[in-house]
Amino acid sequence: MTITKEFFGKTLEGKNVDLFTLRNSNGMIAKISNFGGVVVSLIVPDKKRKFDDVVLGYDRLEGYLKKGPFFGAIIGRHANRIEKASFEINGIEYKVTKNEGENQLHGGLTGFDKVLWEAEIITQGEIECLQLSYLSKDGEEGYPGNLKVRVVYSLTEDNSLKIDYFAVSDKDTVVNLTNHSYFNLSGHAAGSILKHKVMINADKFTVSDRESLPTGEIKEVKGTPMDFTKLTTIEDGIHSEYDQIVFGHGYDHNWILNISEEKPEKAAEVFDPVSERIMEVYTNKPGVQFYTGNYVDEHEYCKNGVTYGKNSGLCLETQYFPNSLKHKHFPSPILKAGEKYNYTTIYKFL
Repeated sequence: MTITKEFFGKTLEGKNVDLFTLRNSNGMIAKISNFGGVVVSLIVPDKKRKFDDVVLGYDRLEGYLKKGPFFGAIIGRHANRIEKASFEINGIEYKVTKNEGENQLHGGLTGFDKVLWEAEIITQGEIECLQLSYLSKDGEEGYPGNLKVRVVYSLTEDNSLKIDYFAVSDKDTVVNLTNHSYFNLSGHAAGSILKHKVMINADKFTVSDRESLPTGEIKEVKGTPMDFTKLTTIEDGIHSEYDQIVFGHGYDHNWILNISEEKPEKAAEVFDPVSERIMEVYTNKPGVQFYTGNYVDEHEYCKNGVTYGKNSGLCLETQYFPNSLKHKHFPSPILKAGEKYNYTTIYKFL
């Protein structure tokens, strides 16, 4: 695998931003920016060796600088929602920034998707990898502790984009990192993903309220439109009057994965009947947020001059459960001082 670098633009503060291109010998290409750690482009073959870019995104850095739907970005410190933008650690209440009503979504007003990461090309084994590093200072967006974060992207010869996440803090804090790529396996400009088929390796999901906040209730997927235990066409359930679908205006929920969390295991699969591309998702995180782009409405800077509307892409965000700081029976995203946060997510294309 080889990595090249080019100029991508300047931040609002005038700092240079780069775009890194990762290539494997099969012709697969990943383009990643050190602004927000964004996966700008992911070019993969279909069954006829036709290559398409299968992630939504922008041609220019300006698209990523504005407030948007988090296309392709690293999300942190805490992916997803924190109710009332507050939590308690060691008897101390911390109030973090609100950016979705009274709640916090995806790390606050300036989450990890809106910061410039330090980039370095490193070698692991015989593979060149892109390493992005960031120091989130004590008090940033209201979070405690100086948190050192590293995210390593590698493109393997089996057509996998592997993302390794690492973090350590000098105080007890909260960490829940993910990637927010929107996938359309027919190609980023192909329109709706409702004909895609999805499998999620989960028998249960966390029930959400009208603000997409898990209530603490856990339900079985069986007998509901949330059942993706086998490949199921998205449009089969997305128009249901099931309360969870109505509340989320489609799918925007956390599934509890049937995995051990000891090593990356298969969490989900997506199949596009048009291109016959398959994407498999592997992780060692306990949950995955399946989101069907219910609020996407993007017209500026989109790649190739296209526009992206509702259901133009789908996300599979591996994570600790949303709102887990409010529910003690959920896996905890609290990282103790000096302990190492380390997990992996793999998006593999067949």
